[in-house]
Amino acid sequence: MIIELDPLMTWVIVIGALAVLVAAFLIGRRNGVRRTLNTMRRYVHPANLADEAVDDAARYRAALIVNPTKTDVRKLAATAEAICRFEGWNPPLVLETTPEDSGEGATVRALDEGVDVVIAAGGDGTIRAVASALAGTSTPLGIVPLGTGNLLARNIDLVLDKTEWALRIALWGRNREIDVGTAKIAPDGDTHVFTVMTGLGFDAAVMADTNDDLKARLGWLAYVEAGSRKLTGKPSHVKVTFDDEYRISARVRSVLGGNCGRLQGGIQLLPQAVIDDGMLDVLIVSPKNLGQWVGVLASIAGRRASRGLHTNIRKCRKVVIEAGDEVDIQIDGDPLGQSSYLEMEVDPSALTVRVPTVEQRKQIRAEAWPV
Repeated sequence: MIIELDPLMTWVIVIGALAVLVAAFLIGRRNGVRRTLNTMRRYVHPANLADEAVDDAARYRAALIVNPTKTDVRKLAATAEAICRFEGWNPPLVLETTPEDSGEGATVRALDEGVDVVIAAGGDGTIRAVASALAGTSTPLGIVPLGTGNLLARNIDLVLDKTEWALRIALWGRNREIDVGTAKIAPDGDTHVFTVMTGLGFDAAVMADTNDDLKARLGWLAYVEAGSRKLTGKPSHVKVTFDDEYRISARVRSVLGGNCGRLQGGIQLLPQAVIDDGMLDVLIVSPKNLGQWVGVLASIAGRRASRGLHTNIRKCRKVVIEAGDEVDIQIDGDPLGQSSYLEMEVDPSALTVRVPTVEQRKQIRAEAWPV
């Protein structure tokens, strides 16, 4: 049986096949289903090209909030603008943090401008400040990690050393809702948002005593140096109340509440912590001497901190720590001063972050291991 096609039908089939091949090429090369469809639509409906360009330009815009102490702002802004232009977005709104505004005010301004995503470029302090203003909104947070710890980026599996990919993920990544923590250092005090960990005692003293010059030269190893000088410190007597119903009293070196638990070097300080489970993991560390610190380190290295030597972890939604004296407090690695009171509570699914799509992960791996 032979099917005869008239010339018009033949051309329709040929053009359709070519369109499918072009679409497959673009998708495989650009990870851009949206961009591929837009490209095909423009060729099919050339009369609508100008209108669609206007609509896209009016819809998509990013804000880039940069800590100028961490990078060359003009260079990063130029890179971001080039990527936005290549991806079909408007030029980004670029704002710098200052000593007076670590990112919250800039984020509020960006939200007032109606941007589609806010990208924080800096360390954990900058990320926390931007997240504080975005928590409770529907605007997603993109991250360009430029700090020493980059703890939130590590815990949501972002790329740490590929700025261009971090920007692309911020534009076209997958939205993921995560919990945030809130902290107060006085019963009627201000509320501070954190995304990773807040602590009282040893860990906060280490953060407060880490040398900035040494941190710039050695990275996270500077925290190890500061920690070695704090091991023999004095324990504090604390009362810890979980969810307003269960209370313990102990002499401790540190109490730490975490939304997630991965540190530098692959260390899992809170091995059971999940960033979107609606719970905080509270770690209590209570060694009495240097020998017992060895047990603490062994527990953490073996991921047994929940029932390790001189450590204990309990899950809760809220915890209040009342100390017998003033002790150091840190929030996401930033010293917050001293207080005898620390209250932490989880705010479930309060923040939307951009994380890599499956296709983006494949492309990143392909670039790292070219065939």
